[in-house]
Amino acid sequence: MAVQLTPKEIVRELNRFIVGQNDAKRAVAVALRNRYRRAQLPADVREEITPKNILMMGPTGVGKTEIARRLAKLVEAPFVKVEATKFTEVGYVGRDVDSIVRDLVEASIRMVKEEASAKVKARATVLAEDRLAQLILHPKRKPANPIDLFLGNKPKEPDLSSEERQQAATRKDEVRAQLGRGELEDLEIEIEVEDTPQNVEINGASVNIGDVMGGVLPKRTKMRRVKVKEARRILIAEEEGKLIDMDAVTSEAVRRAEQDGIVFIDEIDKIAGRSAGHGPDVSREGVQRDILPIVEGSTVNTKYGPVKTDFMLFITAGAFHVAKVTDLIPELQGRFPVRVTLQSLTREDFRSILTQPENAITRQYQALLAVDHVRLSFAPEALDALAEAAFAANEAQEDIGARRLNTVFERLLEDISFNAGGEMPDVEVDITAEYVAEHLSGDKRRDLRQYIL
Repeated sequence: MAVQLTPKEIVRELNRFIVGQNDAKRAVAVALRNRYRRAQLPADVREEITPKNILMMGPTGVGKTEIARRLAKLVEAPFVKVEATKFTEVGYVGRDVDSIVRDLVEASIRMVKEEASAKVKARATVLAEDRLAQLILHPKRKPANPIDLFLGNKPKEPDLSSEERQQAATRKDEVRAQLGRGELEDLEIEIEVEDTPQNVEINGASVNIGDVMGGVLPKRTKMRRVKVKEARRILIAEEEGKLIDMDAVTSEAVRRAEQDGIVFIDEIDKIAGRSAGHGPDVSREGVQRDILPIVEGSTVNTKYGPVKTDFMLFITAGAFHVAKVTDLIPELQGRFPVRVTLQSLTREDFRSILTQPENAITRQYQALLAVDHVRLSFAPEALDALAEAAFAANEAQEDIGARRLNTVFERLLEDISFNAGGEMPDVEVDITAEYVAEHLSGDKRRDLRQYIL
């Protein structure tokens, strides 16, 4: 199980995707392992131990968000990322901080439902194939009457003789065999699907009118004309929904959100006000005071029932270029005892980012252009030149961290990406240091804003 990884193993897994920032990796690894340790304790002791929340400080693009996101994926924990600037103080128009917990529960519901769907997928596929064969042999002409559905009235099936039933079963087996061989994938049929009402925006939150009515009204349906391969996907999803015990899914999802949930609050420095009493800092401090109860532990009402936040792990991050950590209200500062500073990326870091991570940007562009028969390769000297170009651009302009590489690569490969495609044969393209110098020569302009008074 991923949750049983030791801190060293967690750091090793994070190193597969993130370069450097060892202090931050160690902090999250210890926090994660402490969760496992807490789960092994007796219930009375377990209730007294709360997670030690983490505050990350560092410029943009150095891995703050990526560390939290990879951590959640590593342990298969419910995860939600929010920006502190999106929320407003209670009483103002906008999103309230309780929506953080509601979003986390929704993410947990999706995760648990996907796991439950995987368990019943084989059975759902058999049932869907059976319905598909029935629809091909006996297509529906109109959707069911909602009033009949509400009253439980089902259309009567015509009485068939034993010989007719045998012939129908034989035809159905033949159609099912054709479906198994993929011979009917492009055949168009009409299927009855649920007519889902559109969501409406209320105080910054998306609300489904059907959920508000609580299922009192019968579900409306409509007829859709689709190909068999699309119909199969729709019918499998319907059958999975019938086989899944949603009460069990909801119960497990709420438990995971409460015990294993990870909330990442970005841009926390943007709501840190240095003065109080007037101006925008009043609202910023109000948002901090609204976030405080959720971080220190409270109960939030959701459509799935009350959810406790006492044992959720909160990770906040901010650049803190202008504001300081001490500009946060003292109560909020005290709720983030683990503080780590992430360093700006060096030339060596950029060089490592180009080659070491499993999802390195060089591999991404090689995969993209291979679709159009272009086989990219990068000479070691070219990688050195790219790292130097990204580092120099961050020094001369705004420091945007590893995101600078996206700008550099788009400019570097613009001509190749534009000319690739069509019926061209396989082409080998070797990116050399000379090629890099030629295509990035225009990026050496110095940023003179630092000299403007």
